Amino acid sequence: MPATNTPRGKTERLMNLTMCLLEARQPLPRERIRRVVEQYRSVASDDAFERMFERDKDDLRTLGIPVRTETVTVAFEDEVGYRIDPADYALPDLELTPQELAVLGLAAREWQHASLARPATLALQKLAVGADGDELARPVALLERLAAPPDPAFDPVRAACRQRRVIEFGYRSHGSAETVERRVQPWGLVRWRGRWYLTGHDLGRDDRRVFRLSRVVGEVRAVGRGGAFEVPADHDGVAMVEESFRGLTTITPSPAVLRVRAGAGHELRRRARTVGQVDDEWDLIDIDHGILDAFADEVASYGGDVVVEQPAHLREAVVRRLRASLAAHDERSGA
Repeated sequence: MPATNTPRGKTERLMNLTMCLLEARQPLPRERIRRVVEQYRSVASDDAFERMFERDKDDLRTLGIPVRTETVTVAFEDEVGYRIDPADYALPDLELTPQELAVLGLAAREWQHASLARPATLALQKLAVGADGDELARPVALLERLAAPPDPAFDPVRAACRQRRVIEFGYRSHGSAETVERRVQPWGLVRWRGRWYLTGHDLGRDDRRVFRLSRVVGEVRAVGRGGAFEVPADHDGVAMVEESFRGLTTITPSPAVLRVRAGAGHELRRRARTVGQVDDEWDLIDIDHGILDAFADEVASYGGDVVVEQPAHLREAVVRRLRASLAAHDERSGA
């Protein structure tokens, strides 16, 4: 169980408190809540529990969760009790298409890289209740299956972006075994073709730069005060990342043959040289690609909707990524 004073620990504690108060048939006094919610049982003193519970109760109300305060009789004495009325907490009727739910699933998948991974997944499950099972099963299962393990640099970089603080970190460039220290004004994070990228101003090179988070080596250190710089008004993170790849893809394009499920892989179809129908369920496309790692990431992001027919080394690269994603998903499920 995560420590109660960590972001993940607090998130789990708030979720458990919410479930406890939702399931209560009558208002629960504080001592009962302390015994039921696992994270409260480990709190050493009564005063520490009181302070923690007051903060948690305020946090839930700030999040819009209606914690009710009512009088309850305990041992012939009146005492304050707490509960959440399910009618107040329930979502209104939502009419979302499977495609819209899949987009929400994608957002939950991206939150696997942050401290809100579990609440995001629970929220998606809550929204999915009552949806058409057959239509929803494949996109949601696919998104869960492809949830990648987080880059350790994600949370500190995200925090520095929000605070506008300069960061320092070791970085290993593409094709290099050398780690170089970088000092950067972080402007934003971009998810592109299955990877997270930091865009910003490299102070050592006095120029705009893009950094792939998986190539950050060691700790990300925030230095100096917050609000130390302004993000340019014309900053476009996606455009920066795309431009950086155009600079790398001067290599000769390599051909690939992919089997793509009908109705899927629209971006791949758009770039394909030819598209032919195999049967009612599958099409076959010929497509050229540049950097192998980037293209393998993109193909793997489609899960079972895209199968590599040729070449073998691309197929092996995609299979490695899918196996790693499944292993990471199983590890999180068993945690």
